[in-house]
Amino acid sequence: MAWPTAEVARMSGVTARTLRHYDEIGLLPPARIGSNGHRYYEESQLLQLQQILVLRALGMGLSEISRILAAQVDELEALRGHHRRLLAERDRLDVLAGTVSRTITELERSRMDGRPMTSINRPENLFEGVRPAQYGENLRDFPELAEAVERRTSTMGEAEIEAGHRERTAQMIRLGELLAVGTPADAEAAQTEIDAQYRALAELRAVSAEEYRAIGRSCVENEQWRAAYEAIAPGLAEYQRDAIEAYATTRLS
Repeated sequence: MAWPTAEVARMSGVTARTLRHYDEIGLLPPARIGSNGHRYYEESQLLQLQQILVLRALGMGLSEISRILAAQVDELEALRGHHRRLLAERDRLDVLAGTVSRTITELERSRMDGRPMTSINRPENLFEGVRPAQYGENLRDFPELAEAVERRTSTMGEAEIEAGHRERTAQMIRLGELLAVGTPADAEAAQTEIDAQYRALAELRAVSAEEYRAIGRSCVENEQWRAAYEAIAPGLAEYQRDAIEAYATTRLS
């Protein structure tokens, strides 16, 4: 049985554009191309797509995934390995959720009694459970931008990469704090955070207002992305989307 691109996109949640990109770079060629020019995928391609998405969810870039798939001998053993890594990732997210919960509790207590947060005495506590590689998969629906990120990352040292990811985590936490105190998404404080995020993307490649809006919508529609925001504060994914929408309308349009 063969499925056309549109059906594969519907089943997997991957956009047709991303599937075309995977074909163009040789990562996931279709089983065949019909006389009408449409791509068709069979069971083996669906299994390979599953592996690609699992590896993306584990934070791997497309180049690394391509190398893994090319070197893979036993598909079943590879899936067992992916499963072990997913279980480890589940445990890591549990740790991260606990880290964020403690931070929220300490922030609330600090604001009530004016005492400094105890975790700041050991700042690494703020990042327990944070894995720097967790962010790249969230751009999978924006392959050109993801490739730009990958190119940039390949020129950076491990410490520089980790510092950048920790800053992005800190940005998410700051937005969570603004949401918690009822700051509107279009308020200056929230827009300052969004401006910093936009400028970081713009350093990699030009990002139009519409593409930035699409990235904002993905904060809600992309399950991994949404989960990362919601682990920090309920409603944060929608808050980020709304703040980006306001930014794109007032500063990019």
